[in-house]
Formats: sequence, structure tokens, C-alpha cells
Amino acid sequence: MSAPSSSSAPWWRQLTGYHWFVFAVASAAWFFDCLDQRLFSLARNPALASLMNLPAGHIDVQNFGKVVTACFLIGWGVGGMIFGSLGDKFGRAKMLTLTILIYSVFTGLSFFSRTAVDFTIFRFLTGLGVGGVFGLAVALIAETVPSGARVQSLGLLQVLSTVGNVSAVFAKMGVDALEAAKVIEPGRGWRWMFLVGALPALMVIFTRKYLKEPDSWLHLKAAGRLPKGSIFAPYRDLLASVRWRKNLAVGALIASTGVIGLWAIGEYAVDLQSAVFKSHYEAQAPAEMLAPVQLKRAAVAQIPAGTAERKAADAELKKMEAPLDAITKPQVDWSKNLAYFLNMLGAAVGMWLFTRLAKFAGRRVAFFVGFSCALVATAFVYWKMNSPQDAYWMMPLMGAAQLGPFAGFAIYLPELFPSRLRSTGTSFCYNLGRFAAAAGSFYSSELTKVFAKTHAAPLPYRYSAIAMCAIFFVGLVTVFFAPETKGQPLPEEEAGAV
Repeated sequence: MSAPSSSSAPWWRQLTGYHWFVFAVASAAWFFDCLDQRLFSLARNPALASLMNLPAGHIDVQNFGKVVTACFLIGWGVGGMIFGSLGDKFGRAKMLTLTILIYSVFTGLSFFSRTAVDFTIFRFLTGLGVGGVFGLAVALIAETVPSGARVQSLGLLQVLSTVGNVSAVFAKMGVDALEAAKVIEPGRGWRWMFLVGALPALMVIFTRKYLKEPDSWLHLKAAGRLPKGSIFAPYRDLLASVRWRKNLAVGALIASTGVIGLWAIGEYAVDLQSAVFKSHYEAQAPAEMLAPVQLKRAAVAQIPAGTAERKAADAELKKMEAPLDAITKPQVDWSKNLAYFLNMLGAAVGMWLFTRLAKFAGRRVAFFVGFSCALVATAFVYWKMNSPQDAYWMMPLMGAAQLGPFAGFAIYLPELFPSRLRSTGTSFCYNLGRFAAAAGSFYSSELTKVFAKTHAAPLPYRYSAIAMCAIFFVGLVTVFFAPETKGQPLPEEEAGAV
């Protein structure tokens, strides 16, 4: 089931039928994982607007959306820590199957949310399953395919993740069309999007019987060399070794940079788009429809937030905005969907380029170039995006720059740890950043509130995001301390490594 030696043949010719099966299953698991993430991103604000009975663009909806995202990320991080360790103790294939079931079931249960609180709880529980998938999937591929095909297979795993993201866009467009045609009750389309996210549970039925553990893990099991004791045993073994401890710190800092950059900064580009696109299309609406709404907004803005008077004024404003929203909302939604689709096309190109750069120039060079591009592109897009037309060329650039290094996480992290600790180490590095990204989401929310006191939308979204781009400097500095793994076999435990 595995071929450790490299070959001069093209990488895809080195894969047997079973190799392709493992790659397909692991990629499908990650595909649906990414589908789930993006369904949440696209449905988050409509869901909260419905559950909180506020306009989707209301600052309270935007800020609570960051709180829900933070809870989702915390669940993601906890799930990654738990299932990474369980994958080393009980097997990658078994735990991958379990994580798919968890995120499918709780995504589907989001359909039944009645308040913003239970919606948040379902997202936290979904995060437990979502967090476990990446480390298990990349460990499974890295230990199964031949070494000569490892880099390309793992890079392609991440490139194909963008298909899951794009599929979420098409799912949303389909639901929007059904909602517009009144097939789905208006305002309830977000619920049906989460039902789509429950479909991966069906995959388990077809794969559970045929997916086997990698030979390297089976040999360790037969030799009695798997981590023994509690769920914390693999972490104990990682921290006991100087080599693995250093790799754990380097991998965690590099992965955290990318995760925070995407989930605490890039994730909220849709909020900026909502404000920018709405203003753009409202400016094209009839003056007799727009002028009274603008006057009412100005009056409402003078009322202190959180008061009963403000709540009543917000409700009245929402009724006044309804005819205007009927015109602009389909345009805004279509433009956001297109911008996201282009963002994911850019991401696929960025991941492909990163994979090639990592293979031929080395992992360290690739990460340095990737984080430098992410810093510049993210700050530029948040500062200069002022219309849908801007977004159509800016979002692909930001997608390529921000998501390109994620191909590197799939390639590099498994190369830092030995077989008996690979799932734990990879999952820890990739998911530690979820906690930091959750904290970043809370911080971004507070920062946005601070800027909102003195600036009207969309400036608060711009300023908070640009300030947080400083996180990319962490990755740029860490690269200088990272071991280069280009051209080296997967590491195993060595005498004197501790």
C-alpha cells in the first residue's frame, strides 16, 4: 500500500490504483470539510440577521458573526488537538471516518437553529469534526504514496480544496435562486445551505470498508511502538525530544501565521464587500427611493446604541429599507458570489505556484515569498477595494497570496515529524492557529467597534483588517529558523534525537 522509494517517472505514474483511492478519499474528506467552512462563511450573516431580527449589514450582526466564527475556530482547534492524537494512537483511517461523521451531523443540525446561541453551539460542535480532518488526511497521504509523488499529491490536496470552496458558492447561488423564486421561504435559504453540508456523511458508507491504515503505522502497531497511555501521550513524546519540540514550535508559528491571516483577516472581506457593494448599487437606485432612507439612517445613527429607542428605530429603518433592498440585494449577492468564485480561482493558482516553488526552490523560500505577498496583497485589497469591479481583480490576488501557503502546510508539516507522532504534530501545528485566529476574531471585533465610533462603514472594516496584517511578520521571521526538508525522506526517530 506504500512505496517509500522515489522514481524518475512523472509523479502521477508512480501511483497505483490504491494510492489514487487513498488520495481520492482524503481529498474528498478535505473537499467536504472546506465546503462546510465556506457554507458557513456565506450563510453566517444571513443566518444571524434572521435569528437576531436585524439587517444583515447591522454592526451587531457583523460583530456577533465574529464571535460565532471565533467559537467555530475554538471547536476547530480543540478537534484538531484531540483527533490528531487519536489518529496516532488508533489509526488515521478510523479517525478520519469519525471526523467526517461529526462535522456532517452538526452542520445538518444547524438547519434547526432557533436563536443565535444555539447556532453558535452547533458551529462549535461542527468545528470539532472539521478540525480533525486536515492532519489525518495529510498523514494518510504522506505515508501511503511514494516519496517521489508526495509533494505533488499533498499540494494537489490543497488545490482541490478550492473546488469545495467554489462548490459552496454554487450551492449558495442555487439556494438564492430558489429563494427568489419563492420555492424556499424568503429569509430561510441559509438553513437549506447547512443541509447541503450534511451530505458528506454518505461518503463514509462507501469508503469505510476499503480504506486501510498506512503500512508505516501498521508496522509501528505490530512492534508495540505507538504512543501509550492517555490522549496526551503523543504530546508528551513530542515535547520530550529536542528535535521534535523545535519542529513543533516552528511548524505551529508558520501555520498559525497563515491561519490567522485567513480566518481573522481574509474571512471578513465579505463584510467589507457587503458595505461597499451595497453603497455602490444603492447609488444607482432612484433618488426618490434612496433619499428618505439616507435621512433615516442619519437620524438613527444619532441615537445611542443598545437603548430601547435605538432598537425601535432600527426596526423602523429595516422596514424602510425593504423596497431598496429588494432592488440591491440580488445585485450585491451576485457580485459577492462572483468575487468569491474569483477569489478561489486565484487561491488554486496560488497553491499550484507555491507547490512548484516549494519543490524546486525549497520550503523556506516558498514560505518567505508567500507571506510577503500575503502581507502586501491583503493590506492593499482592504484599503483600496471600493466597488464590485475592484473586487473582481483584487480578490483573486488576495486569494492567491493568502491561500498559497496553505499548500505548504500540507507539504511541510508532515515532513517535520516521525510516523508515530505525525498526525499529532501536523494537527497541533495546523490547528493551534485556530485558537489564535479565534482570539484575533474577538480582537478584530473590538477593534472594529473602536473605529466605528469615529468612522462610518466601511472604514472600520478597513482599518481593523490592515492593523491585523502585522501577523504576517511572525511567519516571515520564523522562516529563518525553519529546517529545510526539500529532497529529504520523511523523518523517523533517530538515536540521539532527544
